[in-house]
Amino acid sequence: MSQTITQQEEMYRIGIDVGGTNTDAALLDSRLNTIHTVKVHTTRDVNEGIVESIQRLLAESGVNPAQVRYAMLGTTHCTNAIVERKHLGKVGLIRIGAPATTSIPPLADWDDTLKAAIGSHVYVAKGGYEYDGRTIVELDETEITDYFQRMKGEVDAVAVCGVFSPVNTSQEKRVEQLAKQVLGEGMPVTLSHEIGSIGLLERENASLLNGALLNVIAGVVKGFEQALHGFGIDAGVYICQNDGTLMRSEYALRYPILTIACGPTNSIRGAAHLSGLSHALVVDIGGTTTDIGVLAQGFPRQSSAAVEIGGVRTNFRMPDILSIGIGGGTIVRADAAQDVVTVGPDSVGYELLKRGRIFGGDTLTATDVAVKLGRFEWDGALTEELDEAVCRRADEVITRDIEDAIDRMKTSADAVDVILVGGGSILVADKLEGVARIVRPDYYDAANAIGAALGEVSGETERIYSLDDMTYDEAMANARDHAVEQAVLAGADRATVQIVLTEDIPIAYLPGNALLVKVKAAGRL
Repeated sequence: MSQTITQQEEMYRIGIDVGGTNTDAALLDSRLNTIHTVKVHTTRDVNEGIVESIQRLLAESGVNPAQVRYAMLGTTHCTNAIVERKHLGKVGLIRIGAPATTSIPPLADWDDTLKAAIGSHVYVAKGGYEYDGRTIVELDETEITDYFQRMKGEVDAVAVCGVFSPVNTSQEKRVEQLAKQVLGEGMPVTLSHEIGSIGLLERENASLLNGALLNVIAGVVKGFEQALHGFGIDAGVYICQNDGTLMRSEYALRYPILTIACGPTNSIRGAAHLSGLSHALVVDIGGTTTDIGVLAQGFPRQSSAAVEIGGVRTNFRMPDILSIGIGGGTIVRADAAQDVVTVGPDSVGYELLKRGRIFGGDTLTATDVAVKLGRFEWDGALTEELDEAVCRRADEVITRDIEDAIDRMKTSADAVDVILVGGGSILVADKLEGVARIVRPDYYDAANAIGAALGEVSGETERIYSLDDMTYDEAMANARDHAVEQAVLAGADRATVQIVLTEDIPIAYLPGNALLVKVKAAGRL
């Protein structure tokens, strides 16, 4: 029997990445070959851009919508909601941590605008655990029930955060039960141990933001599903996470905070797939910024530092990304009197085709420089009046800034491979200092949408174990099992799940021979 998949039997997947300037869409077949890509302008109503991209993808590729089996979306909705303080829900917080944590109140580092958006129902209740899971103080259920009574009718969601709850989850789970009893079974409850790591304040912040974003992600998922159904696509819907993997839409409805900053990671995953490399630096040049990430074992390297989102400090998984203000729309200025040429950091953004000099506009941009120097041909480009000397000096500045940024992301002085993706990658010369080789794969300008369509689903765990209570091997096995279960919950096929990252760090400042273990597992849809 032939193993060839016929056109009628072929199943496709669509990946869509919504950026600030463009919405990119890619169509892949069952062997993950790229069939077609499109790029449309992101609209004020983001769903309009999504609909247009799907419409063009199907029309230009000629694929039958009934053959699209999976649809993946990477979106900036949640990031924008936090940054702009818009569309956020009211959240009630129970911190399980009195009297141990009362010296620093919840929301201590939040600004007034975000505090006002979230609401005033923030309480610190008796309870909490030691690092090894031993109880500090028992829960006072009467106290917690009273707090929930005060929240009635005034919150859209509840966040629960306990001291060392990733080690022992019992108190958080009991508080969730009390919330459902008082506020109703339909009340969404975010438990901090499910999304954050050990640090209390950062985990608390992430839980609050997660609760505030539940309505935002619900609108995104509903709009995406309606767009697909409108074209006759009956597909499994997945949302991109910020570690470069996917989660089911119903999982995303519970954990919208995991979609933050998924755009750069989509580009890194897409770059790995298109180039065939699993260890390299990825330089993604868009219209406004250049984002540089590290590809390790086919996945983005994770940041070890706490990450701020909209001014709020969090500590859940985020890619290690360095962004600099250089893109296709970056403005170039020449001061003849001072004999100085400067580049950026401001950009014309989506107005490039109107304001760029080669398009008849009045603003010299990095794209004008690249076309003038022959890096890229653009039909009808007006390059005659551009000063070549200014363009060459601007190119030197652009090249130096990108080389410096690459050096900052390297872990050694050795030359590294660089994968160039994004529509703005025409800005870069064929050779860079400190770079072994530059790879520009096919479909480089749609790497973000292709990365969104790739079918890896992940799960993570981060826990502290006492090696007085168990052996090192038992601790590692427990952490690996938990990471695998998290990947399966997110939508991975258990038979394909593999451990892709393991870290263990002895913690000298804690008693009991303590060990911090981080494990990440990933598998196919």
